[in-house]
Amino acid sequence: MKRVSFFSLLFCLSYASLAQDLTFNKDIAPIIHTNCTPCHRPREVGPFSLITYEDVAKRSKFIRHVTQTRYMPPWKADPEFQHYQNERLLTQQEIDLIARWIDSGVPEGKKRNKPSSPEFQQNSQMRADPDLVLTMREPFDIPPTATEEFRFFSLPTKLPEDVYLKAIEFRPGNRQYVHHSRVMLDTTNLIRGIDGLSELDPKVQEFYKIPLAEEFLYGWVPGNMPFIYPENTGKLLKKNSDLILNIHYAPSGNKAQDQSGINLYFTDELVEQEVQIMTLRENDITNQPFFLEAESQPTFYMRSAPLAQSIDVISVLPHMHTLGKTFRAFAITPAGDLVPFVKIDDWDFNWQSTYVFEELLNVPAGSVIYAEATYDNTINNPENPNYPPEDVTYGWNTTDEMMNFIIYYVDAEDKGTVKK
Repeated sequence: MKRVSFFSLLFCLSYASLAQDLTFNKDIAPIIHTNCTPCHRPREVGPFSLITYEDVAKRSKFIRHVTQTRYMPPWKADPEFQHYQNERLLTQQEIDLIARWIDSGVPEGKKRNKPSSPEFQQNSQMRADPDLVLTMREPFDIPPTATEEFRFFSLPTKLPEDVYLKAIEFRPGNRQYVHHSRVMLDTTNLIRGIDGLSELDPKVQEFYKIPLAEEFLYGWVPGNMPFIYPENTGKLLKKNSDLILNIHYAPSGNKAQDQSGINLYFTDELVEQEVQIMTLRENDITNQPFFLEAESQPTFYMRSAPLAQSIDVISVLPHMHTLGKTFRAFAITPAGDLVPFVKIDDWDFNWQSTYVFEELLNVPAGSVIYAEATYDNTINNPENPNYPPEDVTYGWNTTDEMMNFIIYYVDAEDKGTVKK
C-alpha cells in the first residue's frame, strides 16, 4: 500500500474544506456578473442568460470547460504583448475557483449572501441613460435572398448646437442578420438621400463624391462594446449633423426586418483634446497587390508615413475577414523603440474588438506605424467560405478580404481646452 504523508493528507483535507466553503452567492456570482452577464442577458449577444444561480448551475460543466480552455470570456489579443482597459480575461485564480465550486456540487450558499441582480440599462451595454437615441427612420425589409446585403441609412441628429461625444454605442435591431455596421459622420446634410440604398445601386456613386467629416466614426461587430472616450477628451458632433450607417446583413432566406439604432452620450466635462481617427487601408500595404491566390497562405505588410506630430493613442481596431489568421501592429520610434499596439494569434471574424489602452500610449513624431497580417486561403482552413478555394482580393463581402487598422488618438502636443 502506498503510504500517504501527513502533509499530503492535510493538504487534501484543506482543499476539500476550501471547496466546500465556496458558494455561488459569496464567491462565484461576482465573477460571473462582472465578466459574463454583460453579454449573457436578454437582448444581448450571448445566446443565454447568466444572471441567476439557476442560470449558472444548469450550465456549470459547460462553463468550466469554456473558462478552463479560455474560450470564454472571448478575448483575442495577446496579454503578453499589450494590456488594455477593456480586457475580458479571467485570472487563473478565478478559473480555478469556478472549477472547485463545480467540483463541490455547485452550492448556492446562504440566502442572506444572495447578491442583487446586476443593473443594466435596457437595450444598452452602458449603465447610464443615453443623451440621444437615433434609430433608422423605418424598419428595413431584409431581402429574403441567399446573398449578403450592404445598405446605407441616414440618421439625422437634429442637434440644435455643437456637442462633444463621451461615448457611442450601436444597437443592432435584428441580431440574427445584422453582422456588422460602420458609422460615418456627415456635416453637409447632402447624403440623406442615400437612406435605404444598396451599395450596388448606381445612385450611391454620386453620394461617394461628397466628403464625409469622418469615414469611420465607430465600428460594431458582435463582441465590440460601446466606445467611451477618455477623461477630458471627446469627439465633436456639429449641430444638425447626420450619422450614416453602412450595415452588412447576412443572407436571410426568410422575411425579416431590422431597425437598428445608435445611443449617443454627451460630455459635460472640460474637453481639452479632440479625438482624431487614423485608418490604414489596403492601399497602405507595401507588398502589393492585395491578392490571395487559391491554396496560398500570404502575409501582407502595411505602414504609415512618418508621423508629423507626436500622438497619444487611445485605442486600435484591426479588421479582416474569414481568411484572416493573425494580426500584429506596432510603431517604431525614431530612436528605434517598439511601441506595441496589438497582437492576435487566432483571428476570429465573428468576434472583433476595439482595444482600449490602459493609459494613453505615446507615439513620438517621426514614428512609423506598421501592421502585419497572415491569411489562409487553403482547403485546410475551416473558415474558408469557398470550397474549393478560389482567388480572393479586396471587397466588402465575406467571401472577399480586407486589411484595415483604425487608430483613435489625440494630438499629444495640443492640450488646450477645446470646450467648457
